[in-house]
Amino acid sequence: MNFMGKQVLTRRQVAGAGLFGLGMALMPKTLAHATVAQFEGNYGLAPAQPMVALNSRDALIERAKLALNTHADKFLLRDRIAVADFSVESKELRFHIVDLIDGRMNAYLVAHGKGSDPEHSGWLQRFSNIPDSEASSDGVFRTGDIYEGEHGQSMRLIGLDATNDMAEPRAIVIHGAPYVSENMIATQGKLGRSQGCFAVAPHMLPQVLAMLGQGRMLYSGRLAAQG
Repeated sequence: MNFMGKQVLTRRQVAGAGLFGLGMALMPKTLAHATVAQFEGNYGLAPAQPMVALNSRDALIERAKLALNTHADKFLLRDRIAVADFSVESKELRFHIVDLIDGRMNAYLVAHGKGSDPEHSGWLQRFSNIPDSEASSDGVFRTGDIYEGEHGQSMRLIGLDATNDMAEPRAIVIHGAPYVSENMIATQGKLGRSQGCFAVAPHMLPQVLAMLGQGRMLYSGRLAAQG
């Protein structure tokens, strides 16, 4: 449940967390440690780890804030940022626009690139900055101008890190795409894939572009180590 931009656990989620903790407490210490180690070790390879994913948004927002300070001279507008949390699967609302003044957030669906998920599992497996990789890139982007392109109205992105400085030559942008929808999730259990762009639902694109505008930061990342 989301209230005023903050995550609120339901009774069922709280109860579930309590039962998990009780089970770990009753488990033999060596087995408990092995379970945690296996959980942590698997996350980099098999992304279906909800305990980590629950905290990924807030952790990446903190990383984004630090990155905003590191790149302070690159941004005239520092009131609002976007964070693409690729720690979680594509059916989740993982593109967050955060108001740094009042703390409110809006969350949207966003697709990752084909090259980041070759088997179309619904999970981003790797980032790439290589031309023609059709993969998503991680790092800090600055939003550019809005234009009419192959996918209709789109927003250019300028990569500011070594991991995404090919964004402009690769034409990595924000655009709308029909494969980003609740209907796609209902039928396929996941979104379609882009060619590395941050593709959002077409009906949400105007809101996303209006909230970001030109000259703000988009931070792309995930908690697990890149493959």
